[in-house]
Amino acid sequence: MAIYGVGAYYDTDVSEDFINQNLVGVGWSATEAPELQEYFKSLKVGDIVYIKAAPIGQDIYVKGIGVIEDNSIVSNPLVTTGRKVKWIDTSKFTISRPKEKNNVRSNTIYEEFHPDVLKEIIKRIN
Repeated sequence: MAIYGVGAYYDTDVSEDFINQNLVGVGWSATEAPELQEYFKSLKVGDIVYIKAAPIGQDIYVKGIGVIEDNSIVSNPLVTTGRKVKWIDTSKFTISRPKEKNNVRSNTIYEEFHPDVLKEIIKRIN
């Protein structure tokens, strides 16, 4: 099991769409973002995902935490490559931005490694 931060901004915030459709994914085409297509395909059943917004220099705003449900790949008008998610916590909360050297917070998706952030996410699902 791994924990991933996932962005949900497609010129507008689609966090609620992700939650309502029980999914996470990428909206860009395979031509525009082949690496993101593959990244979402690589998620495993049981991996934890959290929808985040993390503007540069600001705290991490979490909009939902869920678990990858199965191995199916979703494609619909919202995402070109997505995964089904069982949402565990859809409350919105803030995590203080940790002091860190490797800032990946603005990426569309990344595996979370910072111990303080991991602790906050896990605390919400136990």
